[in-house]
Amino acid sequence: MDSEAKKTLIDTQALGILKRFFGYDSFRPQQLDIVRTVCSGLDCVVLMPTGGGKSICYQVPALLLPGVAIVVSPLIALMEDQVQALIANGIPAAALHSNQSDAQNAEIYEALRRGQLKLLYISPERLMLELERWPASMKVSLFAVDEAHCISQWGHDFRPEYTQLARIKTLFPRVPVIALTATADRLTRDDISRQLALQQPRVFISSFDRPNISLTVKQNPGKAQKLKQICSIIDRYPDDSGIVYCLSRKAAEQMAADLQQRGYRVAVYHAGLSASERSSAQHRFIHGDVQVVCATIAFGMGIDKSNIRYVIHNNLPRNIEGYYQEIGRAGRDGLPAEAVMFYSFQDIITLQSFIDESGQKTLNQEKLTRMREYAESSVCRRRVLLSYFSEESTTDCGNCDVCRQPPLRFDGTVVAQKALSAIIRTGQTVAANMLIDILRGSARSELFARGFDKIKTYAAGRDLSFAEWRAYLSQMLQLGLIEIAYDENSHLKVTPHGMRVVRGLEPVTLARYVVEKPRTERPAAAKPATDATVNADLLHRLKALRANVAKIHGLAPYMVFSDKTLREIAKEQPTSRWEFEQIYGIGEYKAEKYWEQFTRAVRLWNSSLKNKD
Repeated sequence: MDSEAKKTLIDTQALGILKRFFGYDSFRPQQLDIVRTVCSGLDCVVLMPTGGGKSICYQVPALLLPGVAIVVSPLIALMEDQVQALIANGIPAAALHSNQSDAQNAEIYEALRRGQLKLLYISPERLMLELERWPASMKVSLFAVDEAHCISQWGHDFRPEYTQLARIKTLFPRVPVIALTATADRLTRDDISRQLALQQPRVFISSFDRPNISLTVKQNPGKAQKLKQICSIIDRYPDDSGIVYCLSRKAAEQMAADLQQRGYRVAVYHAGLSASERSSAQHRFIHGDVQVVCATIAFGMGIDKSNIRYVIHNNLPRNIEGYYQEIGRAGRDGLPAEAVMFYSFQDIITLQSFIDESGQKTLNQEKLTRMREYAESSVCRRRVLLSYFSEESTTDCGNCDVCRQPPLRFDGTVVAQKALSAIIRTGQTVAANMLIDILRGSARSELFARGFDKIKTYAAGRDLSFAEWRAYLSQMLQLGLIEIAYDENSHLKVTPHGMRVVRGLEPVTLARYVVEKPRTERPAAAKPATDATVNADLLHRLKALRANVAKIHGLAPYMVFSDKTLREIAKEQPTSRWEFEQIYGIGEYKAEKYWEQFTRAVRLWNSSLKNKD
């Protein structure tokens, strides 16, 4: 068979599998090309944003090729989630891990020996132990290394156990390896190929643009106001869920306690909890028993929950790679979602202390600087993100706070001069909060004890609120007028640029601070385009039916059908099996299993309308 005929055969079979098992009529950009590459026995590195469809790139070849696909995954909870979703689609899959009994793992070995599995999920450590023990009769179709950035010391989530995976190519030189990650800069991409000993791999880089996610950064308005704004976001999505990321375990627990006190269903997740506590939190979140998880960055890797409508960062993240992966957990179904970040001076101080203790201080410092520049940007945030991942964007997105509400500019020279003069008159020995107290004429005892009430600029800025001064100081930092001396208790220092401003040699333009009023209505950007054609009452009934079906089968609701599929059912209102099978996201297995229940629900709803008439 010539190469063109082989390509046509692979395409036809791949599209058939995509429809049969996943219910999709077509591949997303680059997915089919990746499937062809793997099925041709070639190695590849795949960069796709979270929610971009990475798993299809190895699951379809696993079903096409003879043998079992070995999927290397870093977390047991992630493995179990993926296996359960595959089984829900009628695909034979399993995971080998320590949380299972010896008897359970023995059953999986027997299934492997008999050739009854198409995908096997396993941790890198376990894989290294098992390679020598596997049955000689077992044929491996491919190796998929998920979260592949973990193998690189340049990656944002380096895991030493991943570095042993180069043995795969030594033991299985002719088996294709596909390395997949949602975030990796050029340095990390090259390192992934080298560490895995890939043989002239093809590199696929998908667009990192997730236009359905609105991007917003807010100056930290103080604990009470911030909590109020977070609650307003949760209230916009009463039937959906979200994540609040915090820098520390203590902060995650405090946020969870504050939200629980206000009546929300909340779980907390961080590395300080026991394995069973973490597993319980993730299980309750996936199954829809909680509205929001308050977590550190340890939470969320690989979670395929489709109806996460918002991701909130309580603080500035450490780097853009991690931030991008975290916000990508929202809106995986393609429907509108929100990413909101709160940012303050204190975040920089806290993160700087982490950097000072890290093994790659220079690299981490640069990454924090880029993260801070994103947070303080006065240009389209999506363009800043895309440029970081070397993706060109020539137009503003229209779906970030900067685009939706371009900042009003004003001549901030006098404001800046007041702050700069106060810093100089204190001998450059105060941090941001003390400086603001001086400018606002605070009666703080420490301020009097140090004699700062006697300097000329004491109370010179009492016309501005604490929040305004905090916002303007942040802009001054971004503009390079001041810097933070982290090794001197975070004291503010005036730069040469700042000295020219304070002497009146250069003007300063600032973006005017605007007090934001919390909104409780769903924003225009977050309204799905199909709202007019979807009956809310029918959709509500379908969601209730999905929840009941999921409970009966021990599945997470999104593993039955995604919100996007439910919306299509509500829109098209299928009443026969054939009509049901045409709906987006419904493959043969699920059609056979669920068509009667869901079409009956549609018919009953239609009957109730007629009876009302």
